[in-house]
Amino acid sequence: MKIRIKFRKNGVMKFVGHLDVMRYFQKAMRRADIDIAYSGGYSPHQVMSFAAPLGVGITSDAEYIDIEINTPITTKDALKQLNDTMVEGMEVVAFKQLPEESKIAMSIVDAADYEVCFREGYAPSGNWEEKISSFFAQEEIVVWKKTKKSEKEVDIKPLIHTISTKDGKISMQIASGSANNLKPELVIEAFANYIGFDLKEFSLLIHRKELYANIGDENQKELISLENMGEDIE
Repeated sequence: MKIRIKFRKNGVMKFVGHLDVMRYFQKAMRRADIDIAYSGGYSPHQVMSFAAPLGVGITSDAEYIDIEINTPITTKDALKQLNDTMVEGMEVVAFKQLPEESKIAMSIVDAADYEVCFREGYAPSGNWEEKISSFFAQEEIVVWKKTKKSEKEVDIKPLIHTISTKDGKISMQIASGSANNLKPELVIEAFANYIGFDLKEFSLLIHRKELYANIGDENQKELISLENMGEDIE
């Protein structure tokens, strides 16, 4: 049975890197008595795949793990058993059965919602919020993007689906996944350059709200949250 788990990562847990989170959930599966499937071969491992690893220092309401289980369990029981093993800052909020033909979340992530705000004392002065619309209205938003070997100029405008601001918080939906991936920090850096603001290091608080798959086609996107691709187990 294919399962998609959604969890939140907040508080001090935002400083725990992806590999440690992966090891944590491997142990949590055993402690919670979830009958997770293992791979074959000489070195079997739990069948477990994370959708889009979260950067250190970022909080999230929408982290996803795909697993396979051998013994059915209800969503209600699975949530209780897993959350009984969770530490402060980690909470499992969904445990959904996926159709058998489903692809793993890692391969289908297409977009992500983020909420970004400035730490106290680090925000631009004046009416910076009013300039978000004109920033997004540009025909191109060119930035220097680091690759594994060098840096190159990239137009990130096509990768920003929406961006708006309210009460000092910047909400954006941007491309995410293996094909196209844009970091929210890069968007804010581009905005800071646009308004002539010197963005200091560690001045942003970033929170991921949701991850989406595209179930449309090349001509017309149709985004659906990864959670809504599965069903609760009764």
